[in-house]
Amino acid sequence: MSIDHYENFPVASVLCPPALRPAVAAIYWFARTADDIADEGDATPVERSAALQAYRSELRAVARGGTPSPRWAAVFVPLKRTLDRHPLPLDLLEDLISAFEQDVHQHQYADRAGVLDYCRRSANPVGRLLLHLYGIVDTRSLQQSDAVCSALQLINFWQDLSIDTARGRAYIPMADLSRHGIRLTALLEREDSPAMRQLVADMVAWARGLMLEGAPLVHAIPGRAGWELRLVVQGGLRILEKIERLHHDTLHTRPTLRWYDAPLLLWRALRMKPGTAASLREARP
Repeated sequence: MSIDHYENFPVASVLCPPALRPAVAAIYWFARTADDIADEGDATPVERSAALQAYRSELRAVARGGTPSPRWAAVFVPLKRTLDRHPLPLDLLEDLISAFEQDVHQHQYADRAGVLDYCRRSANPVGRLLLHLYGIVDTRSLQQSDAVCSALQLINFWQDLSIDTARGRAYIPMADLSRHGIRLTALLEREDSPAMRQLVADMVAWARGLMLEGAPLVHAIPGRAGWELRLVVQGGLRILEKIERLHHDTLHTRPTLRWYDAPLLLWRALRMKPGTAASLREARP
């Protein structure tokens, strides 16, 4: 697996330590399946909520040592092996389910604090779980991981504006819409305007600030995993750069990473040096 459903998270990539790839893949499939329960198919909100509650019950049963049921065996058999080998905090896995349950019913957010609380449960647990696998649990590293993961979630939101608004979802906070004089209906109907593009520009700046806040974490993680994180950080920053090159019109065009971005990302990853703020920005050749 490379970049799939969680597009800004390389999953079990060639840079991931081989001994940890099964655990990373197990965490990924756990999160992806819960996300699909919340988002994919034709189930009603009531049916989705019931399925996610059953998913949580299955997680708790497996964490207690129970045998996975057939319903999600492809998820919970490898996850059980992972939990047996690694002391991962159960609350982080439950936080992921909580975020996907929220997606079923809540489609708008009042302010940035509300969006960041969603990120705390939808994205930050992924980074913290990986740090636990690597044996890195100091407070500073966990906080930097949270900043990177929240930034990646925000980047995904601004990258997917055309998709989310078509589903009636508005992750741009209502307070920011109001500050720019934009109605919610204008966002959901994807009305282009200078004010709308300035709004997206502000969202891009918010995401970039969080990413740069957490980026020094790349120097705390040794070996291949640290290089993987460098590419994650630079991949997120590259998406923001592509949004800017679209003049912030992601309501109609969705920017993506392509194979030809790889050399640039590698070059930028190599230039990330400790203690040099400029090296953490997307240096342009």
